[in-house]
Amino acid sequence: MEKDVLLIDGLCGLCTRTGKFISKRQTAELEILEQDSDFGKTVISEYNINADSLILIRNKKKYLHSSAAIRCLLYMKWNWKLLYPFAWIIPLPIRDIVYKIISNMRK
Repeated sequence: MEKDVLLIDGLCGLCTRTGKFISKRQTAELEILEQDSDFGKTVISEYNINADSLILIRNKKKYLHSSAAIRCLLYMKWNWKLLYPFAWIIPLPIRDIVYKIISNMRK
């Protein structure tokens, strides 16, 4: 896998809109795919991922939940990249709780 990959739930409206939002503002190369696609299933299997979450494969390393969402800012235009350091100020447990609350509401 050459490019970084963002795997989204193609059946989720919020995930699909998020993927479109990122792709319209994207400056760095990021392939956005559905988790249920053939390639998505291959990546999930290859990285042994067992999570219902946003999945980012960056530099051949997997990121899930809020860590994946925040790293997506790095692929976007400079004004969005400015938010990246501020997002990391919030402790991981709090970020993931908020992420999971939003994730549960979308189903």
